[in-house]
Amino acid sequence: MAAKVPVVGLDVGSTTVKAVVLSPEGRVLWRDYRRHRTRQVETVLDFLKRIKEDLGLKRFRLFTAGSGGRRVAELLGGKFVQEVVALAAAVERLHPQVGSVFELGGQDAKFVLWIREGQRVRRFSSMNDKCAGGTGATIDRILLKLKLDPEQARRVRYDPSKVHPVAGKCGVFAETDINSLQKSGVPTDELLISLFDAVVVQNLTVLTRGYTPRPPVLLLGGPNAFFEGLRGAWEYRLRELWKERGVSEGPVLLPENALYFVAHGAALLAAFEEEDAFVVEDFSPLEKFLKERELLKRLNGDRGLWKTEEELRKFLREYSSSGGKVFRPTFYGKESVGVYLGVDGGSTSTKGVALDGEGNLLAEAYKLSEGNPVEDAKEVFKRLERKLSELGLRPEVLGVGYTGYAKDLLLTAFGGETAVVETVAHAVGALKFFPDAEVVCDVGGQDIKVVVLRNGKVKDFKLNTQCSAGNGYYLQATAERFGYSVEEYAEVAFRARYAPRFNFGCAVFLEADIVNFQQLGWTAEEILAGLAKVLPLNVWLYVCQEPNLRRLGRVFVLQGGTHKNLAVVKAQVDFIKSKVPEAKVYLHPHGSVAGAIGAALEAKRVVEKVPAR
Repeated sequence: MAAKVPVVGLDVGSTTVKAVVLSPEGRVLWRDYRRHRTRQVETVLDFLKRIKEDLGLKRFRLFTAGSGGRRVAELLGGKFVQEVVALAAAVERLHPQVGSVFELGGQDAKFVLWIREGQRVRRFSSMNDKCAGGTGATIDRILLKLKLDPEQARRVRYDPSKVHPVAGKCGVFAETDINSLQKSGVPTDELLISLFDAVVVQNLTVLTRGYTPRPPVLLLGGPNAFFEGLRGAWEYRLRELWKERGVSEGPVLLPENALYFVAHGAALLAAFEEEDAFVVEDFSPLEKFLKERELLKRLNGDRGLWKTEEELRKFLREYSSSGGKVFRPTFYGKESVGVYLGVDGGSTSTKGVALDGEGNLLAEAYKLSEGNPVEDAKEVFKRLERKLSELGLRPEVLGVGYTGYAKDLLLTAFGGETAVVETVAHAVGALKFFPDAEVVCDVGGQDIKVVVLRNGKVKDFKLNTQCSAGNGYYLQATAERFGYSVEEYAEVAFRARYAPRFNFGCAVFLEADIVNFQQLGWTAEEILAGLAKVLPLNVWLYVCQEPNLRRLGRVFVLQGGTHKNLAVVKAQVDFIKSKVPEAKVYLHPHGSVAGAIGAALEAKRVVEKVPAR
């Protein structure tokens, strides 16, 4: 009988690689943890070579888990195991009396609960599947976006009196909330405390699926191990929950090896296999994979945003000239002119427009939100007044309309004629320029609105409510991470001849795809092209949930700030026409302020007492 060999457990995650080596008797011989920084396979190969050298091994058994574990196991002849199963195996061996576990990874979160009824023990487990809002990637993105020092963040202690409202249900929503709080002057420690609190509340609300976590509770994974404030938020919110539900309190623990439980559990699961199964000696398949990945990239990818250069030139001729012309008066001097004002108080920005008595656009203004809608709107009004003055006009306000989430507050604060529901405002703003419109698709920084029209009236609409679905704000942040401004996005993406195929859905899950694609050698240009191509899938299949676009209509209007990015417009046009070849697809000439235009037009209708459409 062959001698027993050590077992290597690998947790190949979206952001890190963890490895644990167990002796045949189950003793830990070696372990390490490292961020792979998109070099997932290279990091695994380095770990395995070091294990072989440090321990003087010729062969070992290999068990892998994590988002990148399957590929490694297939290439080397190891066994891939499900990570929640591995996690539970490690907890049951190392901490058998634990009641529940929360493990946060780069882009996943896991909850395991042991329900003890006399001698019988049942196990319930849950893992995030559609959203990565309450995970380490969310924290990483926000620290990077706000240029916050991770070491400073590591030392911040939780204080429930310093919590500000942050939407934890979506990583991009959380990012924009934190961004707004920072602009309104909230101190850094309070930003971080609010972020940690949002992450914990999200997991306690969603991940537990209604179950009450039972003490003792183990906190596992990199974010829980690294951030003191996150651990404090767990302890505070858990004790609050236990008190509310009448559960006896217990300890909340961070074990010394909190980073390694999945890797350790994967190695422990070797005990359930034949002793000579899944033995690895040769690493050449991994090395060969690294050499051939350029070819694999081409075979597994898709074409870029265009097939021929003539096709791209034709698209740019048609849609680059779609920008509408702002009305310019032909007279000079401080002439008095009646104007209708429209304000769109959105979640990330406030937009305003001034229309003349005929409904023509005189001026527009835009301001990123600083967390106070009234102050933001006040600044937009000032900018509109300044722009009209520069045109030689002295405005006489005839009516004001508001839309967006802050519409009612703004109507109360400033007065006016109407607060318009967003769907109506965007529909009216589109119909002003395209009277035959049947489908209005408005994509903003984190909002998606699809409005279906028949004979100029709203028939149906779809809104994203729980997820940002990887739209404008996400595309901008990704471009900036690669060193490009959002204005450069289209030019860069149009350079790509090929593009990776992204899975559509959660913005933070797209991060896992980016990591894997960079591992396969995809360039920034190709990744940006791929993200542009996935946006129509997010709009029509994920949010709208309508694969048969012909049922919606044949005349489409694209508006919203995200459609200023022509790479996105190209992807939208191609997708819509692939479903409805005869479709007309228009790009709104003032798409980023279409809602404000609609609000102003509704104010004009109310003043003139014209019946609603």
